[in-house]
Order: sequence, then structure tokens, then C-alpha cells
Amino acid sequence: MARISSRLDLSAKPVGMNRKGFSLVEIIIILVIIILLAVIAVPYLATSVKANATAAKEVIRKLSVAAENYATNHNGAYPTSVTELSKFIASAGSYCTNATGATTVTGDYSYACTLGAGGYTFTACPVVAGSGGNVTYTATTGGVLTPL
Repeated sequence: MARISSRLDLSAKPVGMNRKGFSLVEIIIILVIIILLAVIAVPYLATSVKANATAAKEVIRKLSVAAENYATNHNGAYPTSVTELSKFIASAGSYCTNATGATTVTGDYSYACTLGAGGYTFTACPVVAGSGGNVTYTATTGGVLTPL
């Protein structure tokens, strides 16, 4: 006759606990979570790109208005230096390195300012097209603002 042991074998694993990998349900749950996160994130990214472009457009517009105001106060002569422009817009130095078109990177846009007694050109170009902005803006003498 076989002897019955009164001890429990604690090393034995319950049936089904010796599996490896993920079940189909677990994979589907993970995919649903990833898709939900993507649905939440994509509109935010598109909104930030639009906000960056709008901010760049406003900077170019303000620089142009300042240059036009300078010309109004100086018998039609436009500013020839960033210092002269700064008298009409205090933040000019943040966007214009100098009056010869050197670029200044501020945020996701690169700004260039070309100043002369006969006119000006201000340009805002995205540093990385698509991710930080998607439109290049230019303002020229007379306050003409154009996206390129």
C-alpha cells in the first residue's frame, strides 16, 4: 500500500502559472493605452506648432511697426541699427543680432533683420520645419507682411 504524505509540497506551482509572454488580451490593452496617449498628444503638438508660428508672426509685425514708427519720427528715414530700432521696441535686441541680416535663434524660430536708411527686411524662419513651426514670415518696408 502506498503511503500518503501529510506534508504539502510548497514548491509545486498552480496550473497555468508556468506561462511565458503576454496573452492576446494583455497586448490589446497595451495597444489601446498607446493609441489613447497618441490621440491626446497629437492635437497638443499641432497646437504648439501653430502657437509658435503665430508668435513669430507677431514678433515680425511688431518689429515692422517699430521701424515704421521710427521712419515717421525721422522724416522717412528708417533705422540703420538695432540700437535705433530699440528706441521704439525694447525687445529688438532679442530678435536682431545686428542690422546686416545675421540670424538670432529665439525659441523655435530664427530671426534675421536687415536695416538701412531706405528700408528694412525682417524674417522669421522655423529652425526645424514642421516640428517647431511651419511658416516663414517676412516683413518689408511699408509694413508688408508675407508668409513664404
